[in-house]
Amino acid sequence: MSLHDLIVGGQRSGKSRQAERLALRWQAGGGRVVVIATALAADDEMRARIAHHRATRPAGFDTLEAPLRLSAALQEVDDAGTLVIVDCLTLWLTNWLMPMDGAPDEAGWLAERDALLALLPELSSTVVFVSNEVGWGISPLGREVRDYVDELGRLNQDVARRCGQLTLMVAGQPWTRTIEEASDA
Repeated sequence: MSLHDLIVGGQRSGKSRQAERLALRWQAGGGRVVVIATALAADDEMRARIAHHRATRPAGFDTLEAPLRLSAALQEVDDAGTLVIVDCLTLWLTNWLMPMDGAPDEAGWLAERDALLALLPELSSTVVFVSNEVGWGISPLGREVRDYVDELGRLNQDVARRCGQLTLMVAGQPWTRTIEEASDA
């Protein structure tokens, strides 16, 4: 099994940049880097964010867009010489449970989530997941948002249990622990 890493933090905490730093080290050692992007360009602001990520992404990184079918995308690029950045779990969950153009697909989400969790131990690639930590604030007033925050918290926990490392980003600084260290604490 490869060593996977879950990088969590608040918005603009430096999560994607940390993932890219890890990937640049991998690339310098002769490895391939693939970014699986989960964002959907549903409005002008999101299109600008996506354009910024593309423009600032390091040279030589391949990109695969997978707003819904993350497990299939991971299988497509799986190779021991490849480091995969999944950026990000937060938007992936949003696409399933809070889509811009329709009703949530809870059954589809549960099936895709289960497929991802089952696949992780089987992958040859090293995977670096990026996700937001959104449960540190006040409890949202609306049921849909509370359900989303709860589901993202569960997803982050389940992915973390299948990773070898967990990195918390605070003000652009990484705080990294192995999962065994975190479990013993």
